[in-house]
Amino acid sequence: MDNRTSIREMIETKRNSRNISSITETLIPKILLAIATISILTTIGIVITLLTETINFFRDVPFLDFYTGTELKPLGDHAQFGVLPLLTGTVLSSVIAMFVAIPIGLMAAIFLSEYASDRVRRTLKPILEILAGIPTIVYGFFAFTFVTPLLRSFIPALDPTNILSPGIVMGIMIIPMVASLSEDAMSSVPNSMREGALALGATKLEVTWKVVIPAAISGIIASFVLGISRAIGETMIVAIASGSNKNFTFDVTQSMQTMTAYIVEVTGGEAPAGSTIYYSLYAVAMTLFVFTLIMNLIAQYISRKYREEY
Repeated sequence: MDNRTSIREMIETKRNSRNISSITETLIPKILLAIATISILTTIGIVITLLTETINFFRDVPFLDFYTGTELKPLGDHAQFGVLPLLTGTVLSSVIAMFVAIPIGLMAAIFLSEYASDRVRRTLKPILEILAGIPTIVYGFFAFTFVTPLLRSFIPALDPTNILSPGIVMGIMIIPMVASLSEDAMSSVPNSMREGALALGATKLEVTWKVVIPAAISGIIASFVLGISRAIGETMIVAIASGSNKNFTFDVTQSMQTMTAYIVEVTGGEAPAGSTIYYSLYAVAMTLFVFTLIMNLIAQYISRKYREEY
């Protein structure tokens, strides 16, 4: 009887475990689908909100006037809404950031991938990536209280708030992204290609520049484009260090405002709901959204077109 009972219990236990496993296998895909659907619906909701409020803005302000106007004076009886001052500030700060991030990040990636030993790589890469974990508001105060006074000692004409200082600090912030993604792309190049080039008499530097970098160019360029996207969307650094003057100029020593800084200013509570300046917030946000989307699409296109399969 004991043997029969134990066998029945084993059979029942096995049957119950199979039922639980079957239920789990049925529920898990549905749960994952629900999570994925939530993220998709959230994105759709954001786009619909931006489009709806942007359309309300363009009922009061002509489309061409907004994207070709050089004056942005949202307050007063004769308000003017031209987004070019914000576009100029955004583009200049992003260009300055990439002039800092691309050479330093690429050189760091080359060192980590081609020259550093495993021990050095395991030590330096986490230290480099610590920069990515620093809050952006800390970078903003660093730009305002340290970088700007330092630059003014060399450039006396530099305004207390300017676009040069936050651009440089944004570049420092983006270095880990460029270095990490570029290093991953170069590390994926097979060692057989390096060994073959060395066997033909190439030097280490020639192997790096003529073999490894061309083979990893898709990942490297994608890291540059993603870095630009990160710079375009940066908020706190420019909000603190670049000022709020809506100047349409290409002089990086002057105070300028970016699209993200303008959004922060408008959401500060001075714009009553339903007013034109309130709706301008969404028009600028929609422009920023399109900018970032284009950058991400370019990065994906480059990655797919020039990707090397090894």
